[in-house]
Amino acid sequence: MNKATKFNVATLGTIFGISGISHGFFEVLQGNVSTNSLFIFAIGEAQKMWTHGNEPAFTLLPSFLLAGISSMIVGVAIILWSLAFVHRKNGPAILLLLFITLLLVGGGVAQILFFPFIWLVSTRINQPLTWWRKILPIQMRKPLTLLWPWSLAISAGLLVFALVIATTGFVPGVRDSEVVLSIMLFCLGMEVIALPLTFVTGFVYDIAMEPNTAEWKEVPL
Repeated sequence: MNKATKFNVATLGTIFGISGISHGFFEVLQGNVSTNSLFIFAIGEAQKMWTHGNEPAFTLLPSFLLAGISSMIVGVAIILWSLAFVHRKNGPAILLLLFITLLLVGGGVAQILFFPFIWLVSTRINQPLTWWRKILPIQMRKPLTLLWPWSLAISAGLLVFALVIATTGFVPGVRDSEVVLSIMLFCLGMEVIALPLTFVTGFVYDIAMEPNTAEWKEVPL
């Protein structure tokens, strides 16, 4: 098993599961009210904490209450599956199904930018990383291996910070909502770099843990 790859999927899956629960919580607060549309705002006017704190979502369900309960249930399922079952047979396929279900019941639309990549990486948990071994020069592998935990921490931190801002609008020391929005978008933009780096460094770390990689472990940085 590629343990770093599994840890990446577990961490990021948990974050997006929590995001689904957050969307569902605010939808439940809006009560048993008709959505009147496939596209909704998870956070209603009465619950908004800042100007841009709407949390857009898509749902096939007829009421905010149903959408909220469903989103929270699926969000919990994604967390549990990411942590304990994604490495099993058909684990990635079920994870993708849960992601799609979360999208359809009201768990948020922004996550669609990340779900496909997390799913693709999850398919490598129990697979040999032969292609990555071929394309990555030996001299690059050691520094990339050392970078993995840091890139994961940064990637996860950016996502959590962006999700907190999207919901609460809270950035320490910042009061201008347009500046807050710019900071949130900046975090998401940085995630476009941090997320692929996290996946690649995780692959390299897993290669390093294989018994036949001794030839580059002593390569100087």
